[in-house]
Amino acid sequence: MTPVKLYPAKPEKVYLFGTCLIDLFYPEAGMDVVHLLEREGIEVIYPDDQTCCGQPAYTSGYHDEARAVAAAQLDLFPKPWPIIVPSGSCGGMMRTHYAQLFADSERQAQAEEVASRVFELTEFLVHVCHVRLVDRGEPQRLAMHTSCSARREMGLAETGPQLLQQLSNVTLVEQARAAECCGFGGTFAVRHPEVSAAMVADKGAAIQAAEAEHFVTSDCGCLMNIDGHLQHERRALRGEHIASYLWRRTA
Repeated sequence: MTPVKLYPAKPEKVYLFGTCLIDLFYPEAGMDVVHLLEREGIEVIYPDDQTCCGQPAYTSGYHDEARAVAAAQLDLFPKPWPIIVPSGSCGGMMRTHYAQLFADSERQAQAEEVASRVFELTEFLVHVCHVRLVDRGEPQRLAMHTSCSARREMGLAETGPQLLQQLSNVTLVEQARAAECCGFGGTFAVRHPEVSAAMVADKGAAIQAAEAEHFVTSDCGCLMNIDGHLQHERRALRGEHIASYLWRRTA
């Protein structure tokens, strides 16, 4: 049974763990995360030496390599501030698997302490910031895809929709089989491309069948996969990271 996470009061400062995909492909989403947090009166600290969380190696079975990558991250967050991760995938890796990677080692206590301060972005906005959003956008039918890691590993199926439901001009549509994976799964899409392609085709069709005009997700891996499929199929429907969507409609 997943233990209930106790949420702190809203802090004055947080760390931002930006993720590889935001750093390399979606830097605007990272900046929009900063905008959202700063609007809540929070100073955002971005450690320059951060790299990968180690998940690709870990889920591929290379635990020694994952441990080396993860170890490089542990020293980047020395102050007792929350660590905000705009990805359930990376957040799940850091919160759940860091403690497992360093079990029975001299860094176990440090890994557990760092893990205890990890928050996925929508989780932090809902449960710590208690954010209240004012919609300034046009009416729109919107679908949301919650990543498998956010939904199952972190237990955060509801926090993204809770934020979007605050937007008065947004109709959040329900897609068929909303809990199903988009097929990305990090290295899964590389190791099993045919299966991944079939899964994302189902996901794209479900979003379109819901008559969504746009879609959002809180994980850039899912965004890249679904958006890439729709573009390949020459569909007009496009998506964006939920941080960018929230900032664009409420700035």
